Amino acid sequence: MPIGGFVINIDPTSKEKVLQELEKLEGVEIYGSDSKGNIVAVIDSETSEEMESSVEKISAINGVLTVGLTYLHAEDEVEKI
Repeated sequence: MPIGGFVINIDPTSKEKVLQELEKLEGVEIYGSDSKGNIVAVIDSETSEEMESSVEKISAINGVLTVGLTYLHAEDEVEKI
């Protein structure tokens, strides 16, 4: 079960809309945001493919500029190999 920490950079004028869209995504938890357009989030998924899909969905949200991975824990996935 991979867990990843992300910094999502957004257009600051879109903050409320982006936060509303992020709240709709399963496995995505928001831990903070600032007025400069940075959102700290954690994605908890069953597989790395699911995490990749979540990142793609976040990237497609209007107002999102970048989605940057800051840490990844995937011990369970490595054990399956």
